Amino acid sequence: MNVSRDEPDEIERIQHTLVTRAERAALDWLCTRLPRWVTPDKLTLLAILAAVGIGLCYVFAESEPALLWVAIGLFVVHWFGDSLDGSIARHRSIERPNYGFFIDHSSDMLAGLLILGGLGLSPFVKLEIALLTLAGYYLVSIHTFLLAKVTGEFHLSHGGLGPTEIRIAFILVTICMIVFGTDVPQWRGFSLWDGIVAACGALMIAIYVTLTIAIGTRLSGEDKARLAKKRADQETR
Repeated sequence: MNVSRDEPDEIERIQHTLVTRAERAALDWLCTRLPRWVTPDKLTLLAILAAVGIGLCYVFAESEPALLWVAIGLFVVHWFGDSLDGSIARHRSIERPNYGFFIDHSSDMLAGLLILGGLGLSPFVKLEIALLTLAGYYLVSIHTFLLAKVTGEFHLSHGGLGPTEIRIAFILVTICMIVFGTDVPQWRGFSLWDGIVAACGALMIAIYVTLTIAIGTRLSGEDKARLAKKRADQETR
């Protein structure tokens, strides 16, 4: 297969958030204590099952409000499985880079659909609002994968926000839903919860647009410089 530019040999993982250092310390501590039978694939499966549970908790929260507390607990379980699957593989030096990258992030995309889909089918958030936010999440994810492909930089966070921060935000919003329920301010048929979730989606779309312009400009400059160097080399031959 022909490519228009050199592809990076290795992927550099980049993450800069307020909780990165503390989270890394916690994951390293857990990696040294997990039994051998806990494998990366089992942790990935655990994260998927937790996402299924979270979505179902949102869907049935109207008849069983206590399920929102279960959803909060499952967000912690999801963090455990999703954050540790790659960490434990690297800790034990059993990485499968292509398989691990593919399965891990395919699972993340499914988890986003399950969680936001469940929220959109709940009594709190309209489905179209949840799907808008899901689209924003997918756009940022697509940007991340494309950036890893063309630069070798795999950014696990953007604008100081990463998967853990998103889970924390979901937990905080869920706690507020427990406290205030559906009796919240409305505007033209949209609730406060709709506004909060829509704002999250709009933020992710704005991050995608801003980063796409910035990275596109950077790559254009790099390719122009590479092309100029190639032409200069050809002229000197």
